[in-house]
Amino acid sequence: MASTFGALFRITTWGESHGGGVGVVVDGCPPRIALDAATIQRELDRRRPGQSRITTQRKEEDRVEILSGVFEGHTLGTPISLMVKNKDARPKDYAEVRVKYRPSHADYTYQAKYGIRDWMGGGRASARETVGRVAAGAIAKRILHDAGGIDIVAYVKQVHDLVADVDPSTVTLDDVEDNIARCPDAACAARMIARIDAARKDGDSLGGVVECVARNVPVGLGEPVFDKLEADLAKAMLSLPAAKGFEIGSGFAGVHMTGSTHNDPFYSDAGTIRTRTNYSGGIQGGISNGEPIIFRVAFKPTATILKEQETVDVGGNPTTLRGRGRHDPCVLPRAVPMVEAMTALTLADHWLRQQATRSYPAPSPGAAGGP
Repeated sequence: MASTFGALFRITTWGESHGGGVGVVVDGCPPRIALDAATIQRELDRRRPGQSRITTQRKEEDRVEILSGVFEGHTLGTPISLMVKNKDARPKDYAEVRVKYRPSHADYTYQAKYGIRDWMGGGRASARETVGRVAAGAIAKRILHDAGGIDIVAYVKQVHDLVADVDPSTVTLDDVEDNIARCPDAACAARMIARIDAARKDGDSLGGVVECVARNVPVGLGEPVFDKLEADLAKAMLSLPAAKGFEIGSGFAGVHMTGSTHNDPFYSDAGTIRTRTNYSGGIQGGISNGEPIIFRVAFKPTATILKEQETVDVGGNPTTLRGRGRHDPCVLPRAVPMVEAMTALTLADHWLRQQATRSYPAPSPGAAGGP
């Protein structure tokens, strides 16, 4: 099972939804980065369950423990191991799922692939696995901040058919955290909250779109041909639970444009090359061009719902299933810090790869490959 992400800045997440705990091992983090538990905890608090009436009511403090790799408030350059204990697991809520497959969940496919599955909350298929990603993402954010003030902000752009009006060039974290929907458009956020509430009371769920902007990203991040920056971002986002779509810059809307209108014209701003538009979403040829990186991730409605649905049992016999337990009626508000974390992990990895490229010694005059 592939539980590792990244090339130079690598993370390996571990643990199951209703096991003893979840966590992550971070390898490749540079030494002497200022880091403490509070920095990581701030991000985990944004992801944790039970934070509002429109999220799952599972009560977990998600208190992080740093087991290795940090000494006297700074990283050592050695593997960093982080752990969060599970304290509010209720495996009895999943007794029926032991013998029945939840529609559109990972129950059937995991069983078919491995011949065994953890039916208590979905095991590794649960969004609880993302605790490790968000914890590691906090470290990546610290690296990116120190690297030049790279700033990452994600927010809820759409819930069902409600679309917010947000300017990605000016949106701030405070704007996002101003309401429980994590939508910076206050008027639209109120409608989103009401819509999610209604779905929750009806035993149903909703999907939507998270938009993300990364600002102050330097030129040159990305590794053509197969490790293009947008390709790695797409993989990062589509690895998130419930993620079903990814688009960057103009995305699918670009098919309605012509080359003459879609191309981003270059100009020089005091010697710095910029583009007048940003239909490319900050990436051209798989490499960052210095403009803000802007992309969107589509999340499906939560698979586990309280309405009765048709399914089959583990023997293939037709039956019905009504979801039990505590589940998000809409994953979007808690997906925001997850999207930010995966963005930070991807950018930190490519930033380190770029440092290796730029620091490689130039050939001496007359040497093979030299001038």
